[in-house]
Amino acid sequence: MAELVTALTVFALAVFVGFEVITKVPPTLHTPLMSGSNAISGITMVGAIIVCLVASSTLTLVLGALAVTLATVNVVGGFLVTHRMLAMFKSRKKN
Repeated sequence: MAELVTALTVFALAVFVGFEVITKVPPTLHTPLMSGSNAISGITMVGAIIVCLVASSTLTLVLGALAVTLATVNVVGGFLVTHRMLAMFKSRKKN
């Protein structure tokens, strides 16, 4: 029971700190941070695939598959947002 309380405390603190850090980022830094986030999500996806490959129970397999799905959505969404933000800085040709 003590391990569960510790894990939940760490999770709650990580959510709070993450939210505070992200809301303080100026708009000019969003594109570089999104690229870093994509790299981290890619690592998460690889780890989740490994979990699925070595799953010893149905619960582990389901949680691993959910992690793969969410990490994939995060990576694809991150690339789309980064692409759109970079397109804003391209010069437009005048006819």
